[in-house]
Amino acid sequence: MLSKKKKVFILVGMVALLVVTGCLNIFLNNKATKANASGDVTYGNFFSTYRTDRQATRDQTILYLDAIINNEASTAEAVSAAEAQKLALTKNMDLELVLEGLIKALGFEDTIVTASTDNINIIIKSDELTENEVAQVLDIVVSETDKTALDVRILPVE
Repeated sequence: MLSKKKKVFILVGMVALLVVTGCLNIFLNNKATKANASGDVTYGNFFSTYRTDRQATRDQTILYLDAIINNEASTAEAVSAAEAQKLALTKNMDLELVLEGLIKALGFEDTIVTASTDNINIIIKSDELTENEVAQVLDIVVSETDKTALDVRILPVE
């Protein structure tokens, strides 16, 4: 058991750290606001942020699936299901990467593709898309996957 004096010391230390953290947060937020107002600092765009979030989520999912696969207490059915999910995830990752590369090859600055069992969503960095551009993107998706044009959503984003 800790003595009363040690408990008070720990409590005071934690409160001091909390105050320092709050002050630092306010200071950095004010600095970022001033820098952003002057145009010196640019923040990550939607595409890079989305890719980072997507990769972090996938890494975490793969860790969970690996834990199930490598756990001796897991049932054979659980291991089989985890392996199937991991295989499906890697196939989707490969498909998304291929589609993103092919769509960028059409001349678009950036694109994000998300593939699920039901549909494929494509987000393209563009003010607007012409009918010809949409047709080219649909042609790529339909030829590379088993999806129809009705299963594809194309969204232009500036």
